[in-house]
Order: sequence, then C-alpha cells, then structure tokens
Amino acid sequence: MSTNTVFSRTTYRPATGMLQVFGKAVMNAADTVAVWQERRRQRRALEALSDHMLSDIGISRADVEHEAEKPFWRG
Repeated sequence: MSTNTVFSRTTYRPATGMLQVFGKAVMNAADTVAVWQERRRQRRALEALSDHMLSDIGISRADVEHEAEKPFWRG
C-alpha cells in the first residue's frame, strides 16, 4: 500500500504569481523605454524646426536648446 501525493496542473502553480510579477515588470520597462524614445524624437523634431516656425508656435531657439539638453529620462 503506497501513498503518493499527486499534484494536478490546476492546483499546483507556484510560479504563476512570480511570472505575472515578472511580466508586469517587463511591460513597465518597455513602456518606460517607449516614453524615453518619444521624448528623444520630439526633442530632435524641435531642433529641426526653423526659427520662423519656432516663433509661430511661441518658442525661442534658446527654449529649444534648453529642452534638447535634458537627458532622455527627464520629462
């Protein structure tokens, strides 16, 4: 007479919670990188505008240079 404990797939999932936490962390990191890339793209687009276009939107060249000097992680 043998007593074996059998775990079914539906009742024993120790890693499920860890995988969800890891998945959320990866998604948050991906979202953060996307925000950084968008900031970089927008700052480069501002730098490419002519002084005339900048004056049309009420921004000076000095404002653009100040914004472009910011690190990508700073909003």
